Amino acid sequence: MRKADRLFQIIQILRRSSRPVTSAALADELEVARRTVYRDIAHLIAQRVPIDGEAGLGYVLDPSYDMPPLMLTPEEIEAVLLGAQMVAKLGDAALNHAAKDVVAKITAIMPSEYLPFIAQPAVGLKPDEGGEGQAIDTRPLRQAIREGRKLTLAYRAGNGEVTRRVVWPVLLGYAEARALLIAWCESRQAFRHFRTERILALEVLDETIGISRVKLRRQWQQWREAERARPGADSVSGKPAQ
Repeated sequence: MRKADRLFQIIQILRRSSRPVTSAALADELEVARRTVYRDIAHLIAQRVPIDGEAGLGYVLDPSYDMPPLMLTPEEIEAVLLGAQMVAKLGDAALNHAAKDVVAKITAIMPSEYLPFIAQPAVGLKPDEGGEGQAIDTRPLRQAIREGRKLTLAYRAGNGEVTRRVVWPVLLGYAEARALLIAWCESRQAFRHFRTERILALEVLDETIGISRVKLRRQWQQWREAERARPGADSVSGKPAQ
């Protein structure tokens, strides 16, 4: 790795960490000797990059530090491209367009010597038929999650029964090419996973959930942990606390 790339990567590592990062951890990730890390940290500090700390204790970057115009390493470019390919396989048109827009924006600002990493990436997914496609437009689902609003769903179960539900959306999750709406169901008084291809109709209500996204997601995670600890159980009741 070139020194310039290594210095940039040190800043990136420090930016993404909420705790001091030791020289040993930096050396392991960069695959260099610790003395190289010491020299690089000293060079960055000499260039007025606001890094605090010392050998043996760890280093932190002042959170107010603003990076120069966006620059990505070849590995970061390949990670973005691989992610865009994965999104394309989900069959969600809105997310697919957004992923393509991100790649286009990155391409527009990359130095010319980095463009081959975008045009001919070293990573890729196995070609196949792609995703199964979504039966509904998932944009209203994501909007409801972001805004903390309730949803009404017309949902067809596996046995063909159609029910109408009022749910509190938590997360839109993806497994392979299938999307699942994770939500608290008012009629079942429990968390449920709804396959989006079985949602026949939906409406975002004006009524808000009345609980923060963070708290609702934390309680779903607790429910999930309880599920995993109880083999054979299909639900854990108990309405989320207000």
